[in-house]
Amino acid sequence: MNSTTESLLAAVSKHGAQDAADLLERASGEDAAKVLEALNPLVAQQVMAEMEEEPRTAAITFVPKEKAMQWASNREHPEDSVGWLMESPVAVFKPAATARDTIKEVRKLAKKAFITYGYITDDQDRLLGLLVMRDLMLAEPDARLADVMVPDPFTLDPEMELTDAMKVVVNKHYPVYPVCDKKGVLLGLVRGQTLFEARAIEISAQVGSMVGVKNEERLSTPLLRSLRFRHPWLQINLVTCFVAAAVVGVFQGTLDRMVLLAVFLPVLAGQSGNTGCQALAVALRGMTLGDLKAGEERKLVCKEGLLGLFNGMLVGVSAALGMYVYARIEGNPSALMLALVVWLAMVASCVVSGLSGALIPLTLRKFGADPATASSIFLTTATDVISMGTFLGLATLLVP
Repeated sequence: MNSTTESLLAAVSKHGAQDAADLLERASGEDAAKVLEALNPLVAQQVMAEMEEEPRTAAITFVPKEKAMQWASNREHPEDSVGWLMESPVAVFKPAATARDTIKEVRKLAKKAFITYGYITDDQDRLLGLLVMRDLMLAEPDARLADVMVPDPFTLDPEMELTDAMKVVVNKHYPVYPVCDKKGVLLGLVRGQTLFEARAIEISAQVGSMVGVKNEERLSTPLLRSLRFRHPWLQINLVTCFVAAAVVGVFQGTLDRMVLLAVFLPVLAGQSGNTGCQALAVALRGMTLGDLKAGEERKLVCKEGLLGLFNGMLVGVSAALGMYVYARIEGNPSALMLALVVWLAMVASCVVSGLSGALIPLTLRKFGADPATASSIFLTTATDVISMGTFLGLATLLVP
């Protein structure tokens, strides 16, 4: 790889898929091909998906035919799946081959590719076993591979999502994983490093997704492109703020009568928002790490609801005390009732916030959306509306 290609690779690595595609479209086909081959396979597929057809085709012409065919095959699988990360299997042998002949073949193949394991397949390309190089070298020269191989090796499904793949390999730590279809046919290989890198890329984008930042936005993303990524979500957030403002407007008469209530509106909104964010963080972490098993969603929601209740009761005491002292200083004769209103509103707000923090990502996942996508925006709306509406509603009903 020459200095021009290395510089291009460094620039592409700092950008999201769309910006990286723009850079490669302006490069020569040969340089673009070298950069794509050097990228994590998942990133390479995402970049190629963003490239225009002509420069993409020009780049692929400089890629070895076998590699190009593998890329085309990978794109037939769902995005962010194991299938997107596959490499072509190289050291593939038949069970009747001898150790002597196989060693000779491995020496030739090692000049063209990095070989970790060999793979034994039948005439229908079904995977029969895995060949460890140490076992091969120590075997008798005339020993058949069927007697040397490790039978029934662990495999991955090409349709498996990266999150699910990480769950099943987390305790295995193999350097390479064979990928087979439902019939056991060997389709390709996935390197452990590649799998973990791809998952790290996905996780690193999750925090931004919670507030509407595109997965592909990086520090080096141009100003106007970042504006286009973020601005639509801010407009949506503005609409949700109007909803919260409308709730406050409904109780304008109560606020005019007791101005001191306005002082505690941000207190309730902030506390309930923090409660919801805690629940949201735990829910997303559970989904990402696989801690949240199927059928345990109700348990999660109930737990977060109860945590909201207990936290609301405890924090509500401090907030109620603050309201009582402030109301007495202001000379309000309903100081005790106002303190009760604050306590009740805090409890209700924290319960709803905890429930929302768990339910919002679960609902997004149920409808096939990314659970992290703009979750924070929806959560903020729910917590603001509930906290302010409950507080002002109770004050209207209970305070003379």
